[in-house]
Order: sequence, then structure tokens, then C-alpha cells
Amino acid sequence: MTNTPAEPRIAFLIGGVQKAGTSALAQYLSAHPQLRLPYNKEAHVFDAEDFDDGADTAAIDARFAPLFTADAGTADTAATLHGDATPISLFLPQCLPRITRYNPALRWIVLLREPAERALSHYRMERARGWEHWPLWPAMLLERWRLRLDRDPLATDSHHRRHSYRARGDYAQQLDRLYAQFPSQHVLLLRSEQLRTQPATCVAQVCAFLGVPAPPANIDYAPVFVSNTPPPARNSLTMRLLRWLLRRERRALRERYGITFD
Repeated sequence: MTNTPAEPRIAFLIGGVQKAGTSALAQYLSAHPQLRLPYNKEAHVFDAEDFDDGADTAAIDARFAPLFTADAGTADTAATLHGDATPISLFLPQCLPRITRYNPALRWIVLLREPAERALSHYRMERARGWEHWPLWPAMLLERWRLRLDRDPLATDSHHRRHSYRARGDYAQQLDRLYAQFPSQHVLLLRSEQLRTQPATCVAQVCAFLGVPAPPANIDYAPVFVSNTPPPARNSLTMRLLRWLLRRERRALRERYGITFD
């Protein structure tokens, strides 16, 4: 008698991008009775420094298991889908092969935000956390050199995690890697602006993509993590310069995937 390999616990992943509304989407989906996400949102299993590339499905699931202990009220059933919401999974190249080996049928939900807005939001977050000490423009211009200095991008204090303001906006490169590992029908691309302005519609799209019933009518779609500092006006000098710095990334995304931002 042979043992049947365990079915992977994690069936879907909100895999990017950082500062695009992934926390809000994870919170909204957690209100669905058939969907489970880690109680602290981001599992950071596949990007962990001590991840064992030889680990089998059961060992990886064992790392996820404690993160679902806070599931409240509704017991799991055969229809329950477990997911993760670790946005850096799309950005760090080391993660994709690991996830593919773990569950080649996994479904990806990717939120995209205008790259200049995303970069500025990321920069402000790192400043607030005390991880960034350079003013905005030196930080943006020094980024490539910082990333080259990283010996281990998976380290918790790496520049790839903290100071990748522009690199994370290179969506075309990240999507190239994703589609090389997963078929397009396993990837749902959404806009962060759509989630912000039409959250119910966005969540309904995700539910249809995952094959679960429509979300309950009583989901609270209140904004999550609203910044006290509004972004500069779209036509401000700051935003124009940031869009110029990210012009190649925006062009690659348009040419390879037909995705544009106003």
C-alpha cells in the first residue's frame, strides 16, 4: 500500500504587491465563511530565512498550521479554502519555485498599484518604521546600489525587503516570472484603485476566481490602514519625477501586458 501525497493546505495566495491594498483584501476575504487566512495576514513561510527547500508538503503545512489557530466561530469543512497574504512572494525570485513545488495548482491574486504612488507609500512606511534615514530622492537614487549590496535578500533586514521602492514597481519582470511558473488562468490581476472604490465588486471577482459562493452581504468594506498623510497631487513635481524614474518599468508593463496607469 502506497501513501497518497497530502493535498496542499494553501490553495490561494494574495501574492502582491506591497502597499496596494493587500491588507484590506485579506480582511474582506476573511469574512467569507469558506475562506481562511492567517490570523496575522502574512505567513512569511516561503520567504523565511530558514525555509528548507527539501521540505515536503506536510512539513510546509506544519509551518502554516499555527497561523490558523485563531480561526473563530466556523469549523473547517471540505469546502474551506486556506490562503496566505504575503505580498513579497511575488517580488522575491526565490519564492516562486518553492511555491510551485508545494502547490502547482495554487491560485494567485495580484493587486497592482500605480508604481510611483506605490513607491512613495513604501518609502513613507519605512521612514515611519525607522528603517529609512535618507531623504526621498537620495533613497530612490541609491536603491540599485543598496540592492546589489545584499548578500541575502531573504534576510529580515535586507535592502530587498526594506528599500526596494522602485524595484517592486517593475511589475512586468515579476509577472514574467509568475507566468513562467503558473498558467494565466491561475492568476487574477486586480487594480488597487478598484479595490478602494469598488470593494464589493472586487471581492466578488475574487470569490468567482476561487470558485466559492458570492461573499456575504454584511461584509464591512471599511478602508484599512488609511494614511494620515495624503499623497501629493498627481501632477505635483514629486509625482512627475517619480513617474519619470519608473518610466522604463511602466513601458515594459504596457508593452508586454497591455497594462497602463493614468
